[in-house]
Amino acid sequence: GHDGPVMAMSCHASGGLLATAGADKKVCVWDVDGGFCTHFFRGHTAVVTTIMFHKDPKRLLLFSGSDDGTVRVWNLESKKCIAVLNAHFSTVTSLALSEDGLTLLSAGRDKVVNVWDLRKYASKKTIPAYEMIEGVSFIGPGSGILACLGVEAAKLKEKTDGYFLTVGERGIVRIWCLESAVCVFEQQSSDVTINSENEESRRGFTATNMLPDDQGILCVTADQQFLFYSCTRTDEGTFQLNLYKRLIGYNDEILDLKFVGEEEQYLAVATNLEQVRVYDVASMSCSYVLAGHTEIVVCLDTCVSASGKTLVVTGSKDNTVRLWDMEKRSCIGTGKGHLGAIGCVAFSKKSKNFFVSGSSDRTIKVWTWDDTLIDAGGEVPLKAKAGVAAHDKDINSLSVSPNDGLVCSGSEDRTASIWKLPNLVSSVVLKGHKRGIWSVEFSPVEQCVITSSGDKTVKIWHVADGSCLKTFEGHTSSVLRASFLSRGTQFVSCGSDGLVKLWTIKTNECIATYDKHDGKVWALAVGKKTEMLATGGTDSDLNLWHDCTMEDKQEDFLKKEEEVLRGQELENAVSDSDYTRAIQLAFELRRPRRLLELFSQLCRKADPEDPIEKALVGLPKEGLRVLLEYIREWNTKPKFCHVAQFVLFQVLRSLPPTDILETKGISELLEGLIPYSQRHFSRVDRLVRSTFLLDYTLTRMSVVDPDVDAGATKDVTNDSSMNNAEIAPAEPAQETPEKPGRKRKSSKTTQSSKKSSKKVKASYSSAAVSVEA
Repeated sequence: GHDGPVMAMSCHASGGLLATAGADKKVCVWDVDGGFCTHFFRGHTAVVTTIMFHKDPKRLLLFSGSDDGTVRVWNLESKKCIAVLNAHFSTVTSLALSEDGLTLLSAGRDKVVNVWDLRKYASKKTIPAYEMIEGVSFIGPGSGILACLGVEAAKLKEKTDGYFLTVGERGIVRIWCLESAVCVFEQQSSDVTINSENEESRRGFTATNMLPDDQGILCVTADQQFLFYSCTRTDEGTFQLNLYKRLIGYNDEILDLKFVGEEEQYLAVATNLEQVRVYDVASMSCSYVLAGHTEIVVCLDTCVSASGKTLVVTGSKDNTVRLWDMEKRSCIGTGKGHLGAIGCVAFSKKSKNFFVSGSSDRTIKVWTWDDTLIDAGGEVPLKAKAGVAAHDKDINSLSVSPNDGLVCSGSEDRTASIWKLPNLVSSVVLKGHKRGIWSVEFSPVEQCVITSSGDKTVKIWHVADGSCLKTFEGHTSSVLRASFLSRGTQFVSCGSDGLVKLWTIKTNECIATYDKHDGKVWALAVGKKTEMLATGGTDSDLNLWHDCTMEDKQEDFLKKEEEVLRGQELENAVSDSDYTRAIQLAFELRRPRRLLELFSQLCRKADPEDPIEKALVGLPKEGLRVLLEYIREWNTKPKFCHVAQFVLFQVLRSLPPTDILETKGISELLEGLIPYSQRHFSRVDRLVRSTFLLDYTLTRMSVVDPDVDAGATKDVTNDSSMNNAEIAPAEPAQETPEKPGRKRKSSKTTQSSKKSSKKVKASYSSAAVSVEA
């Protein structure tokens, strides 16, 4: 019904009507059940941005706000605009109605909230908000928010006005008293993740709503996040809003991710933001964010320190590394010294008291800390213990050996280098890739390292002499990540082709390929305890993978056991001559050979229609399609064509044509059946016609008596006997041998010949009739 995008929707209290506001300056009302437009309003001179029904189902009023700064009131009964509320100087972004339905709030980007009296359709007051308001909502009289604010319900009932909240470009929630037009609560800090590169996300909140049953407040951000707030009253008697849930609707491009914690119940994700989002793996809701960097976070790593603290290190385009305490959810250390963006970071595996970082300035640095730093509180500067100019181009990946004795670096200069810790002394250089190296990782059990490259290959190298032990090919584009699994016996890789591949090292085989991403897979994380996988990339999807080998084996075992039991049930049904049940079981088990044998047995029985008809009537549409596929296959072989034609005849006779036409792919099935059926019919027809020559020949040879009338036969017999009687006395002494063609047959032989001829003709005729049918 609209000529442009639908900008807003609202549902009537009865649930039967839906109103839509369009960018084409129109307002439409729809009947939900019928799906047709009941009202069509014109009047706004710009895009209609917000729309709302009156809360009272008996008052059929509709409110709409527009970019032209007006709020229009539409009467659904008279189908006319009954009022134009004109007080805004910019876009009207939100509308709210009081509980009694007599007061209307309109908020706009002119940084004011207008209060309207709906009895007179006149402005009561204008409240300056000093920020562009994107959402406004009334707070109900029985809400727990008012109780936390210290407002008594008895006093509230005496007043004509109440309280409302606003959200806007600053990303904070503010609560206002409508009577005094004073802000009674304001959030001190914003929970909105602001992206410096995205100007749209600087608007903060875009909408707000009061949740039912005192569940709190729901706010929506410009970068597609849902923030759920609950209100509490502190011991000091002050009002406080607590963020208890954050749902992320869009992750942008996922650059890196790692499992966090001893139990790996969290997942830290670096996207195109200055913050790191930490997800709860069980619910996939964002538990909290780590904010502190001034540029995009590119890489991260996690560990659990010797004292049991869960730590996260991040590297950013602001040329700094930051160390985070996950319990405090705060930054405890900042490392400055790199002259370029940090491309990779890696914690130590054993002592867990240092980490290494690689940068686009082609250097590697070793950063250390002690437990006193963690317990001190606050943010302190980190010191670089060692540094080295490692490569000729950007460094993409780092990995520390399990014994903390070596560190391996991979670079765009097509080489990987192994360095001795703690002083970063060069040990060996791994040369062999034809493109830049994207990831490196030490084996957890063997003295080898795995590298993935832009040349579409994965290589495993010996640490001692730098020789290439194995090369794995299979990706169709750059391999961006490779990580060991199953204690070093397998590894998983992902690349620019969007594929995740699982490899067995011993056999050099790719045993599984998973295609769940639509773009480059930049990030890969392997859980050390659960061996769960997490992948993310340019498609903004975050996929979790778990090892289902045991479940698949158990499922296959149960499936085979079920097939054995049902196979025995099938044999029992055949033994009991329960052909209906046997046919159904053969269909369910997908055993066409057994099904052919059953139909062959029924072909030779006197009354085969009853069990076949019962079995066909109980078949689902999918089963009918499978049966027609079997018939098509049998029909191509002369040995089984008679069975195929027999079953096809039963199908066409038992099932209505409508059911057959609704079968999926019926046209292709018929195209395969018709040519062979015509060929079989032509062959049988030729065979039947050729039997007439046999009948004619046998008749002329007097082997088979011709079909003549009984009277004529009697006359012929009498005449021949009279002639024989006259001729016989003429030459009594000489016996004339009869000609072979006129040799008499015994009555027994003649009757058997007739029966055989009739039997042959009857059998071919019945075959022809069945094929023709």
